[in-house]
Amino acid sequence: MFISSSNGQRTILLFYVDDMIITNDYPSTINQIKSHLQQEFKMKDLGNVHYFLGLEITQTPRGYHLYQQKFVTEYIINRAGTRDSKPARTPLELNVKLNTTDGDPLSNATKYRHLVGSLVYLTITRLDISHAVYVLSQFVTAPHYPHQSILLRALRYICEALCRALFFSASSSLILRGYSDADWAGDTTDHRSTTGYCIFLGDSQISWKSKKHDVISRSSAESEYHVMASTTIEIIWLLRMQSCLIRMHEAHRD
Repeated sequence: MFISSSNGQRTILLFYVDDMIITNDYPSTINQIKSHLQQEFKMKDLGNVHYFLGLEITQTPRGYHLYQQKFVTEYIINRAGTRDSKPARTPLELNVKLNTTDGDPLSNATKYRHLVGSLVYLTITRLDISHAVYVLSQFVTAPHYPHQSILLRALRYICEALCRALFFSASSSLILRGYSDADWAGDTTDHRSTTGYCIFLGDSQISWKSKKHDVISRSSAESEYHVMASTTIEIIWLLRMQSCLIRMHEAHRD
């Protein structure tokens, strides 16, 4: 990623192999950059971005939709062979408890690791599976058959909700709201708490996380304080970024 700031404008170029995205507040600046690059390199202008690294982007008057339906179909469902499986209504069973000693080890853990890695990438737009993927990713070094069963349930849930997308509203307010929650000593192996939070900018969800505490909480109140602190730090960082964007917008308007 290359960033250029000059004359009150900021241009961002994002590259991956031979794919490139250019963004700037002014279309004229984007056209100048493309003209300059076309003089040096053989390029094809594909217009507004619609697909990039497995991400599908749809623009409407209401806002933007981000989804990964093609990625799910080609890299997850076809690889797992779960297209005709019975769909699941939730990605994870209620109050499921897993540990590293459940059941027998998988004879070939490579497929498990590949699928969990693909699900980690899918959480870019599918926050509804974030916690399930976090649970599954804890066992990639030595997965057992019960872990594979949970993975298959998550895959069946994805088949049930294949077309879900992340939506960023064009008319959303600039008010940040955060929600957090935590269990207490929920992990049966090390008795650490699992925390989670989600943050909205107006009506658009822009940040979320599910992870296990680094330390063992001595009470449920302590585990709640930990996740509230993490959520507050994330909101402060987002507020700083929001302030920078507002200053840039005001500079462009002047």
